[in-house]
Amino acid sequence: MSRLKGAPSPPGEARQVSTFVLPALVLIGVFLVFPALWTIYLGLTDYRLTGVEAAEPQVVGLDNYTSALGDERFRGSLWLTVQFVLGSAVIGQAGLGFAIAWVLRDRRGPVKRVTEGLVLLAWILPSSVVAFLWIALLDRDEGTLNALLHTPGSAWLLDHPMPSIIVFNVWRGTAFSMMLYGAALSNVPPSLLETARLAGASTFQQLRDVVLPHIRGHVLTNLLLISLWTFNDFSTFQMTAGGPDGRSEILPVYIYNVALSGGRLGFGAAISFLVLLVNLVFALAYLRLLRSRRTEATPKAAP
Repeated sequence: MSRLKGAPSPPGEARQVSTFVLPALVLIGVFLVFPALWTIYLGLTDYRLTGVEAAEPQVVGLDNYTSALGDERFRGSLWLTVQFVLGSAVIGQAGLGFAIAWVLRDRRGPVKRVTEGLVLLAWILPSSVVAFLWIALLDRDEGTLNALLHTPGSAWLLDHPMPSIIVFNVWRGTAFSMMLYGAALSNVPPSLLETARLAGASTFQQLRDVVLPHIRGHVLTNLLLISLWTFNDFSTFQMTAGGPDGRSEILPVYIYNVALSGGRLGFGAAISFLVLLVNLVFALAYLRLLRSRRTEATPKAAP
């Protein structure tokens, strides 16, 4: 006879469960919990890579946080990061990924396979390789883009650093959105789209009234993930290192420049904790939207 619901588990079964769970908890503690707590502690000190503060760091309380919030360079870096996330993730990757998935949804044959293969190739290539390819593309003297546009001498990374890294990140990150939206669109009943077409609905009306209500959960999931990834992306350092004059210094690059290049580990740790708080806000907002969506989708019981 099966064990009654709510009855306590036998001691042997509880030990078996603990045996399987314990290694995962140890790894989480070593690689997630401890580094997070250590970062919080460092953010409260004046710890540096060299000098007296490296040997005998002093607790300075919230001084690092107040200094960061009052630092014009930090505020500028935060604004550049917002531009980077909106341009390359929310508009670029999500928009282009959905457009490709929508165009290819009913396609068959080599065109679809080649298009998906090219998009996936940009995603699976190492970021260092992709950065080198884009530097070669945008090079002032022998760049491919200048050769195609007949604009010799145009320094794209110096004159337009933010648009350059935004396009770079869109190119390398669109594949995830394309695959997620492709799977979501395959679950939209074709009969609904056919009915909408017969009723005279335009493509925009089909998207608004039929497709988006069915894939809204996928859209929220995609926007959360790519926004978090982009917000914490460091690969742009390989292209511009935050330059010129800090015009492309997004937060991950700013933290690197301050904490490692500048040696101010305590100050960098404080900014890293602020970035963690921003990530938590993103995640909580997503969970709130998802919970409200599930509440709306749950049918109410008949009285």
